[in-house]
Amino acid sequence: MKSFAELGVPAKFADKLSARGISTPFEIQAAALPDGLAGHDVCGKAPTGSGKTIAFGLVLAVRLQKSKPGQPGGLVLVPTRELAIQVAKEIGLLCEGTDLRVASVYGGAGYGPQVKAVRGASIIVATPGRLEDLLERRDMSLSAVTIAVLDEADRMSDMGFLPAVRRLLRALPKQRQVMLFSATLDGDISQVVKEFQHEPKRHESHSDADEPDIDHKFWMVSRNDRVETIAQLVNHYERIILFCRTKHGCDRLAKQLDNAGVRSSIIHGNKSQAQRERSLEEFRRGRSNALVATDVAARGIHIDDVPCVVHFDPPADHKDYIHRSGRTGRAGSKGVVISLVESSQKRTVNKLARDAGVEADFVEPDFEPADPDQIEARPGALGGVLLAVK
Repeated sequence: MKSFAELGVPAKFADKLSARGISTPFEIQAAALPDGLAGHDVCGKAPTGSGKTIAFGLVLAVRLQKSKPGQPGGLVLVPTRELAIQVAKEIGLLCEGTDLRVASVYGGAGYGPQVKAVRGASIIVATPGRLEDLLERRDMSLSAVTIAVLDEADRMSDMGFLPAVRRLLRALPKQRQVMLFSATLDGDISQVVKEFQHEPKRHESHSDADEPDIDHKFWMVSRNDRVETIAQLVNHYERIILFCRTKHGCDRLAKQLDNAGVRSSIIHGNKSQAQRERSLEEFRRGRSNALVATDVAARGIHIDDVPCVVHFDPPADHKDYIHRSGRTGRAGSKGVVISLVESSQKRTVNKLARDAGVEADFVEPDFEPADPDQIEARPGALGGVLLAVK
């Protein structure tokens, strides 16, 4: 595998990556960077967690120059506000030491601070709806955009954002570079590629290192036993993400976990942006052991080294199963995904798993007593005996 410098990344950017412990490019980075840095349109098929943010972030950081107020040169479209914040943060790190400033714009937050940030930014990371609002208010213009990125394009399609995405892309100058990254490139996404990209260089991540390394488990657990089961999992994994179908279900589960002594944070659509950011930060810093979320947050969450994801409720379809499960086993780390299933749900969950390409083996929870030395070294959050998952 070539180094970042050998791929054409200037030394000052490669050195900054190396200082962060990032010295060997992932496959999608090695594939996309030379074409992206050369100014070609790029169409990349890669799973979440494959390192694509650094791939397109470096193209933006290297190729752009400081822009005029309210006329950014770089635009990144993403499906969720959490992803907007996280992508902007990563690109901001890549742009350190340059004149480029990065701003994120998304719904659920006030206009004032975002408008101020946009006026000083050369790169905008935005959700489609809020960006259209700012354009309608004439707070900014897309007339100077020379590089546009569509990140998680398949998820934007799933969430019904493609009409807005098309309107925004049509508002761009004719001469511009378009980079698109998606877990799938069929259906509506192929039409976007055809309409808005010019002879794109196509790249697909094939490496086993880039594919999620996930062990899928399907446990038969009744409703009455689920909180206790989750407590055992928290004791073993220390940090888990739990997915519920409804906002009310999230709130109810978090309350039950808190009563059982498990510190939890909640993220769903009824929470304000400030509350959602606070919940994510609590979980990142280890102040809470369980992050309870709805599907709307599945693609927006980017937290390194989450060892376990739990489907407390079955997802609506196999795509949501994949999106939820993709919060673990990221970028070469191993992960475990556990579905809690009642007898009446077996047929539905079996079909979901099959459609997602996963073999479902329905078993009882698979616990065994942990090593006594491990218990002494790392007592469980509940103060009980640690259990290890076989």
